[in-house]
Amino acid sequence: MEIFRFQNQDFLYMLLLVPLFTGIWILNIWIRNRKIRKAGNSTLVKGLIPEFSGFRLNLKIILQICAFIFGVFMLARPQFGSKIEEVKREGVEIIIALDVSNSMLAEDIQPNRLERAKQSISRLVDRLENDKIGLIVFAGDAYTQIPVTTDYVSAKMFLGSINPGIVPKQGTSISSAIKLGSNSFSPQLNESKAIIVITDGENHEEDPVKVAKDAAEKGIIIHTIGIGSSDGVPIPVMVNGRKEYLKDHEGNSVITKLDETTLKDIAFATGGKYVRASNSNLGLNAIFQDISSMKQQKLDGTLYSEYNDQFQVFAAAMLILLLIDFLLLERKNRVLGKLNIFDLKI
Repeated sequence: MEIFRFQNQDFLYMLLLVPLFTGIWILNIWIRNRKIRKAGNSTLVKGLIPEFSGFRLNLKIILQICAFIFGVFMLARPQFGSKIEEVKREGVEIIIALDVSNSMLAEDIQPNRLERAKQSISRLVDRLENDKIGLIVFAGDAYTQIPVTTDYVSAKMFLGSINPGIVPKQGTSISSAIKLGSNSFSPQLNESKAIIVITDGENHEEDPVKVAKDAAEKGIIIHTIGIGSSDGVPIPVMVNGRKEYLKDHEGNSVITKLDETTLKDIAFATGGKYVRASNSNLGLNAIFQDISSMKQQKLDGTLYSEYNDQFQVFAAAMLILLLIDFLLLERKNRVLGKLNIFDLKI
């Protein structure tokens, strides 16, 4: 089965000019005929300009409009999907659980914890080839941002829109992220499953170490990245366009500290690695090396279509019409007009 599409669909909006051109053409014919009628008897007036050909003029305009239409189709790049194949991949499935709580806005890691994490994840995606990647965001609860996929372009696109405002419940529930991540892998995959948790580790909910042990029983390895300062820093917030710092109900500045102990326990409980992030290195490279050494499994085949451009047909049609328009004179040819080959005398 062949699939047809236009690669550059935006150019098709130019076809909206065709009715405008047609309207101008019809208006021009009406004005021309009106002038002839005003000049006198139409038969006599046409006799004064015997070389004029309304048919030729109209034909040239039709050729030009048709050439314009073919030109638009050419620019829109029509394509046929000539080949649909199933691509077999071998790799691992990686789910990144990214903390998007307000504490991730702290600036002890520049430009802030969250932006630094997003930059590093983007670079990690650039290194992937056959592996699948998924993205979970969490704060007081966890949410799937990107299901496991090999569509790395979409993964990077969604990554750019992540901010604390996309989750309705604040807080930090690492256990919710691990639970959701454990249930997000492909059902048929028994091994080659890894979760990377990027957080400041200030867990406010259920014991994440116990949940991590349950994940380990399913063959899931959890790596953790601790991002932030263990000394504690305030959390910046924007109020009326001005940067201030988050305060509690008593008016005191809220201080966020990195909890390394919890993150180490989560990683060690599943055979994973804990890495402490810094301004120069978030730690994803070290974890990616461990993931690359995992056993590769056959992942679901991916259907894709290889598209072939067909714009050449429309380009050729446009050039032929323009050539005919160029060769076609607006006035009758005097020499051919004298032949009168259809004027038979008996």
